[in-house]
Amino acid sequence: MAKKQQLKQPKLVPVTILTGFLGSGKTTLLNRILKEQHGHKIAVIENEFGEAGVDNEILIDDRDEQIVEMNNGCICCTVRGDLQRILGELRDKRESGKLWFERIIIETTGMADPGPVAQTFFLDEKIGDYYLLDSVITVVDAKHGQKTLDDFREAQDQVGFADRILLSKTDLVAEDESDKLKARLVRMNPRAPVKKVNFGDAPVDEILDIRGFNLNAVLEIDPTFLEDAEHTHDEDVSSFVFRSSDPFNGPALEEFLSGIVKVYGENLLRYKGVLSVLGTPQRVIFQGVHMMASGEMGRTWGKEEKRSSTMVFIGRNMPQDMIMKGLERCLVRQ
Repeated sequence: MAKKQQLKQPKLVPVTILTGFLGSGKTTLLNRILKEQHGHKIAVIENEFGEAGVDNEILIDDRDEQIVEMNNGCICCTVRGDLQRILGELRDKRESGKLWFERIIIETTGMADPGPVAQTFFLDEKIGDYYLLDSVITVVDAKHGQKTLDDFREAQDQVGFADRILLSKTDLVAEDESDKLKARLVRMNPRAPVKKVNFGDAPVDEILDIRGFNLNAVLEIDPTFLEDAEHTHDEDVSSFVFRSSDPFNGPALEEFLSGIVKVYGENLLRYKGVLSVLGTPQRVIFQGVHMMASGEMGRTWGKEEKRSSTMVFIGRNMPQDMIMKGLERCLVRQ
């Protein structure tokens, strides 16, 4: 019986949608998946809200290709257009033997309602005939989760659509605080198990092959799920990008960013950058959420490589002109 069923229904490629608000820890989890020798052949589709994405620098060595194969057999894709197109490209490359993967993980943007991403698998027949939407995994930041859920409908949607919820950064809050958030998440979505994770240490096997995405359950939450609808972001939330080919003065930049985070941190939802700092041979990877920021050394700049900096800021009512001018003053003009 099993063999006959397999012949009738060719195995579809399972797809996991990984969602979560800005700074919740999705990139940390993806970074581990792309580097760990877990034995799975996974294609990761990564996307970013705003004018420019720098996660590719944080995740992997930067390349010009849109589809990059990793050392452990995983594939990293950057969506510069629509999701249907990249899924079609991956299907064609897999069918022709140019690439091999067993499953796909799609990272939504931090500001995204995962609904439209999931719609793709039901509204596009070619996609639906080749891929199976396995589950929606939502990462929630224990440190900022309560306020994020209070302030942003997108965050509530991400929890509402989840088949499994990963509660990150629990080490940064008291146990009773994370328990209160967990109780709130369970009230919002009683069908999604909540698991605490630390620095993306969720076992890969616990987020794959869940078969948790049930269209009927989603339709109970949102009867209009299969209707085309335009999604709009909170008008107060915006993003801007700072770019420069001149290097930064390290101490001056550190002092300026510390001041910005201290004064405007509550409104800075997410900020990240790949920076060229004078006298530092490596890229400096800078990222933060609200008033929590961190920096670390990335890859060494190549001898013939043109050094440059890109910083992305996402937040509410940000003083864009002041931040841009302040960053300009931290540069060392060549």
